[in-house]
Amino acid sequence: MKNFTKGPILPQMLLFSLPLVFTNLLQVLFNLCDVAVVGRFAGSNALGSVGSSVILVQLFLAFIIGMSGSINVLTALHIGAKNKKELSETVHTSIIISFVEGVIILLIGVFFSPIILRLLGTKNELIEGAIIYARICSIGMPALGIYNWGNAILSAAGNTKKPLYFLSISGVINIILNLFFVIICHLSVAGVALASVISQYALAVMIIVTMLKEKQDFRLELKKIRITKSKVPTITKLGILSGFQSAVFHFANLFVQAGVNSFDAILVSGNSAATNADSIIFESMAAFNTAGATFIGQNYGARDKKRMRTSYLTSLFLSMGLGLLLGSLLLVFDREFLSLFSSEPAVIDAGLKRLNIMALCYFLSALMDCTIAASRAIHKTGVPTFIVIMGSCVFRVLWVKTVFAFIGTIPSLYLLYPFSFIITGVAEIAYFVYCYKKLYFKSESIINSHKSSFDMNGKPYFKEHLT
Repeated sequence: MKNFTKGPILPQMLLFSLPLVFTNLLQVLFNLCDVAVVGRFAGSNALGSVGSSVILVQLFLAFIIGMSGSINVLTALHIGAKNKKELSETVHTSIIISFVEGVIILLIGVFFSPIILRLLGTKNELIEGAIIYARICSIGMPALGIYNWGNAILSAAGNTKKPLYFLSISGVINIILNLFFVIICHLSVAGVALASVISQYALAVMIIVTMLKEKQDFRLELKKIRITKSKVPTITKLGILSGFQSAVFHFANLFVQAGVNSFDAILVSGNSAATNADSIIFESMAAFNTAGATFIGQNYGARDKKRMRTSYLTSLFLSMGLGLLLGSLLLVFDREFLSLFSSEPAVIDAGLKRLNIMALCYFLSALMDCTIAASRAIHKTGVPTFIVIMGSCVFRVLWVKTVFAFIGTIPSLYLLYPFSFIITGVAEIAYFVYCYKKLYFKSESIINSHKSSFDMNGKPYFKEHLT
């Protein structure tokens, strides 16, 4: 396990984050193989079907990622506090919660995907493929729950290399099966979805085997897998709110997708190709958000307020810098990027309408995402969730219903993103600064008067709790 409560933060965060950047990027690139293969070998309608349902799949995945975020910060907290008992209970309770969450999402996806996709106004020529893709992808949600559980724990302990190895293996499996199912078996949309599910279960197996073989205090022991009642409220509260935060973005994007669906199938396909850039850049930036939460979480457990602040500012600077760099590269190689997903000039031209706007504002999302992760690390999720709902959901829906409805052009639809990034980001920063200033750790003499420096929910005692 790596200790982030001592030493220079910037070099430590870079060494921690770079494998995580490649892990997230690799995961996205392998997912993009689904889109590239289906777009190249199954036609624009198949591409549009995947694009119409991928937002729904991302919505499901957001809840799983949110739960893993809570597991990450709680694990980091107990590592920083050197509390082995709390750490072990968190690990063995959270694996059950993660798996059950995945099963629930699987059932929702299988039974309610057709209803949701029809409510979004999915084109008639795309609806059948979209339903097939969403239903099959839902089958992989329990596996993704287990993988993200293990990834969250390993990341909290400073190990970001093993997930990279696992994704490399899983990605190769995914690519081979993509080509086999689509080109040889002619399964089109169903083929790429099936390839993803198989590779996801391979990931889950690898992460479980690794956790069972682990020698550190966060290792998985089959005989210890049980629900510890005192851990459930903390894990589920943080996890549900964190998942809801992530899901809100995708829920709002469902309304954006409904706006896109009001145009012709060519523009829908072009939008599907261009949104692949979102995944690449957002997930790459997310590595620094995760790093910030891990560093803040460990120093929260170690009661070092100054390092918490430095960790936040460092992660924010790195995340914004990466977003600016990748967005600039996207502007330079825009047509080359879109040609990876379609060879049709009309589809590429349609994709440029989104790409040229989004490339200039990706870096702004760090104001929001990095600060939300930092608030989660100090167990503040209620108000950040409300801010996200208002700034990134209500605002976007209102924009679609007013500005876009009045102007009616595709650029007027995409411009809602930079405005929502700024509004939500400024509000999240203001709240985090407010909470940070209120944190006042007890003196060591007061802390030592307790049997533990943490309460039953794993939160450090503060002076504000003395009443």
